[in-house]
Amino acid sequence: MSDDGHEQNGHETGHENVPSRQRRRFPGISSRAYEHPADRSALVALRKLSGFDTVFKALSGLLPERSLRLLFLSDSVRVSDQQFAYLNDMLRDACYILDLEKVPPMYVSQDPKPNAMCIGLDEPIIVVTTGLVELLDEEEMRAVVGHEVGHALSGHAVYRTILLFLTNLALRVAWIPLGNLAIMAIVTALREWFRKSELSADRAGLLVGQDLQASMRGLMKLAGGHHLHEMNVDAFLKQAEEYEAGGDLRDSVLKILNVLPRSHPFTTVRAAELKKWSESRDYQRLMDGHYPRRSEDKDTSVTDSFRESASHYADHVKSSKDPLMKLVSDIAGGAGDLGGRVRRGFGGFTATNPKDQPPRDTEED
Repeated sequence: MSDDGHEQNGHETGHENVPSRQRRRFPGISSRAYEHPADRSALVALRKLSGFDTVFKALSGLLPERSLRLLFLSDSVRVSDQQFAYLNDMLRDACYILDLEKVPPMYVSQDPKPNAMCIGLDEPIIVVTTGLVELLDEEEMRAVVGHEVGHALSGHAVYRTILLFLTNLALRVAWIPLGNLAIMAIVTALREWFRKSELSADRAGLLVGQDLQASMRGLMKLAGGHHLHEMNVDAFLKQAEEYEAGGDLRDSVLKILNVLPRSHPFTTVRAAELKKWSESRDYQRLMDGHYPRRSEDKDTSVTDSFRESASHYADHVKSSKDPLMKLVSDIAGGAGDLGGRVRRGFGGFTATNPKDQPPRDTEED
């Protein structure tokens, strides 16, 4: 049973059956409680992008949402008490915990690639693939369902739908140089926002599942498949540290180029971000019942949210071990011999201080 009497059982479905246990509920919770600061700032930047408002308003009236719903209704399995009943219970449970009044329709779509999404303009639809259903155990799946309900509560479905449409449109008009360039600018901005929104939704998944290890296992399986017995959470998180700190400036640039075409952040990065949040005071206060309510959203200052996001980025730059972030931090701190550091950066920059470098000729370029 949950804290206020809501039943939360395991189900015999061929998935790992777990015993009932208490999960905290968050009445009236605002999405601000779990949204990652980078998510908010990326969305602000997206909305300020030249031409975005025009495209958004045009597409909101043109996108074939009814067609989208009919497509899933006709060619996927709708989750209900009769079909994938254990997923239906998880969905209702997640909506109950996050206090989402209307339970969105959920479909299972035949696709061997593990994936899940929340799309729709007027009302969100949640879709999970058979590849994901077969990959995850019950508690791991609970975190994923919570992740998607978090997208719904945050209103992410609208932007995700537009991203899918524009990505497809960009392929169709690739032969029109200027047209494709304009669309791809918006697609790139949408992708940057969506990657950050995934960090927010991961937090929502943890609030629903309330099992950090299950969330970690799910992310590890997305990276390494079924072979969980061959993987280790600590070693997996160490990969994230190595990814952030390793290499030189060239590697930093390659990281940026590698992530640009992706809709999701790298899995190790997601795991590290989620674990960090789970150990924060903000998370503990939230679990103790101290969190912003939806009823207060109308009084929220956009300026304050932007200031919080800016503060987050400043802290991230200062604490980051990435060579490029180190260089940015040094610029902000007025580090000397900047030109020399950049030159060395593309030939083995290791984020050391200039005075630690061996002497070299002082002749100018």
